[in-house]
Amino acid sequence: MSAANLSANRQSGKRKKLFRRFEPYLLLLPALLIVVAFFAYPLGSSLRLAFMHYVLFEPQNIKFSGLDNFKSLLSDSVMPKVLLNSALWIVSVVSLQFVLGFALAVALNKPFRGKGAYQAVVFLPWAVSAFLIGMIFKWMFSQRNGLINELLMNLGIIHKPVAFLALSGTSIIPVIIAMIWYGVPFFGIMILAALQSVPHEMYEAADIDGAGRVRQLFQITIPYIKPTIVLTLLLRVIWVFNSADLIYIMTGGGPANSSDNLPSYMFNKIGYSTDFGQASALGVFMLVVLTLYTIFFLRITKFREAGDL
Repeated sequence: MSAANLSANRQSGKRKKLFRRFEPYLLLLPALLIVVAFFAYPLGSSLRLAFMHYVLFEPQNIKFSGLDNFKSLLSDSVMPKVLLNSALWIVSVVSLQFVLGFALAVALNKPFRGKGAYQAVVFLPWAVSAFLIGMIFKWMFSQRNGLINELLMNLGIIHKPVAFLALSGTSIIPVIIAMIWYGVPFFGIMILAALQSVPHEMYEAADIDGAGRVRQLFQITIPYIKPTIVLTLLLRVIWVFNSADLIYIMTGGGPANSSDNLPSYMFNKIGYSTDFGQASALGVFMLVVLTLYTIFFLRITKFREAGDL
C-alpha cells in the first residue's frame, strides 16, 4: 500500500472517530433547537420583561425598572384574594380529582360485562376540549334556564334562580366543579394502568394470610403503585396551577376578581392593562413557586424510593 493510500485511510479513520464522537450531539441538535426556540427564548424574554416597565400603549416609556413590578404585585390589593383562590383551586380540584379517579380506577380494575364500552364513556371528558366543557358548565350554572337552578327549584332547595357565576362568594365554585369533572379521567387512566401491573400473586398470598381489602389496599396496592401516584399528583398540581381556560370561559375572573387564580389574573393584566412587565413578574413568581413545590414534593414523598416493597 502506498504512502498516499495509507495517509488517506488514516484521515478517513480520524473523520469516522470524530463523527462517532459528535454523533449523539448531532442527533440531539434538532430537539435542542426546538427547546431553545419554544422554551429557553420565551423564558429569557419573560425574565427580561419582569424587570422592565413595559406597557403596550406606552411605547415611549419602555425602560428598566428593577424590582418595581414585584413591589407593585406585593402591594396589589387584589393579590391576597387571588392567592387564596389559587390555594383553594389547587387543593380542592386535585384532591377530589385524585380521590374520585382512584375510586374509578379500582372499580374499573375488576372484570364485568361491557367494561370496554363503560371505560370509553367514563374517559370521554379527557378527550373533550376545555372550551366546550367551559361552555357546557356555564350554561348549566346559568341564572336563566340553567339546569342546576331548575333542579334546585324543583327540589325546593331554592325558590328563585341564583346567579352562581355572578356572585363573589360562589363564582369560583362552578369552575372548580367543572375542573374536577374534567380531570378525573386523567387519574383514572394513570392509576388503572398502574393497578393492572400489580401481581395477582400478592393478593392471593394476602388472602391466605387473612388480610382484608382495606389492609391490602394500604399495604400492597398503594405502596406498589406509589411511583405512579407521586408522578400523577406532581404533574396534575402543576397543570391545575397553570390552568386558567375554564375560569376565562366561565367567569372571566369576575366578578371583581373573585374567581381569579394566578394564571387568569396574569392573562387579565395582559388583556386589560396591557402591562407586560407586571404580567411577566407574576409569571416569574409562579415559576419560582412551582420549582419550590416540585423540590419539596419529591423530597417529602421520597420519589427515588417509591415502589420499594
